[in-house]
Amino acid sequence: MLACSLRHLNATRQSLAPILRRGLALTAVDNGDIKNITVLGGGLMGSGIAQLCAQNGYEVCVVDSDEYTQKCQVAVCKSLLIISKKRFPNEDKIANQWYNEVFNRIRTTQSYDVGCEKADLVIETIVEDLLKKQAIYKKVDGKIKEDAILATNTSSLSIADLSEGLQCSDRFIGLHFFNPVWFMKLVEVIPMVGVTSHATTERTLDFVSDIGKTAIKCNDTPGFIVNHLLYPFMMEAVRMVEREEANSIEDIDTAMKLGAGLPMGPFEMLDVIGIDTVQQVIQTWNEKNPEDPRYFPSATIDDLVRSKKLGMKTKQGFYPYRHTLY
Repeated sequence: MLACSLRHLNATRQSLAPILRRGLALTAVDNGDIKNITVLGGGLMGSGIAQLCAQNGYEVCVVDSDEYTQKCQVAVCKSLLIISKKRFPNEDKIANQWYNEVFNRIRTTQSYDVGCEKADLVIETIVEDLLKKQAIYKKVDGKIKEDAILATNTSSLSIADLSEGLQCSDRFIGLHFFNPVWFMKLVEVIPMVGVTSHATTERTLDFVSDIGKTAIKCNDTPGFIVNHLLYPFMMEAVRMVEREEANSIEDIDTAMKLGAGLPMGPFEMLDVIGIDTVQQVIQTWNEKNPEDPRYFPSATIDDLVRSKKLGMKTKQGFYPYRHTLY
């Protein structure tokens, strides 16, 4: 929404005209019946989702510890500075206005009650741990508005398992964003058949469209669609090396990029995702499907995690890095 008055807007119309023609003006957005978003968790995914929602006109509240809400604000600041300069080159005044308006739509709190009281949509973004996520839901279930949606950004856990004991199970849904949130176009939407209401699913799909992403509906299978296919692919690349069926990880990455047209090879992808994250996901799926060879653990993955070589976030994984990814 424009911060300036209509009179001021008319007075500055000429200076804003080039921006308006480029479709970059700061305008009010019709976000349907969802206006206020609460993000539970101020980590990498939480800060990215919060920023994306704020950029699209939503009022956002991030709930986490003081440490992580501060980290979230710093991450959003850095990202908005980069984006504002790219969107408004040589237009510092407009860039600053855009930056301030987006950033001012995001507030933070350590209180779940305060953070969720006005929310139309609550998005949980904490670590991939069933019990920890369910503990968070107990703090907000029954306290959010009667028509509010509770969504999880899980990439690997069962939506049905996560929803056990929820009062608002008919308004519970999977809403899986991909990293980095600002760049990746896809969002997987995972309703529970016979449990998640049709209205909840449709409102969630509309929300995804409103923030400029493409939504696909997925069944509640391990990893939904993308990770259901991606994780076994990456793990098979690791097993090829363990079985000495390829000369090097570089050969496999090059083969998949140049031969299959992928933007990055499986080992590059493992380093971007985080090797500890991959280990945790495979372990979870292995516990639920112990006879499925796609989910067998890997000694190579386990050794890297023990050595704290977790990928780009630690500057060392399958490859060494000079800088972290984010």
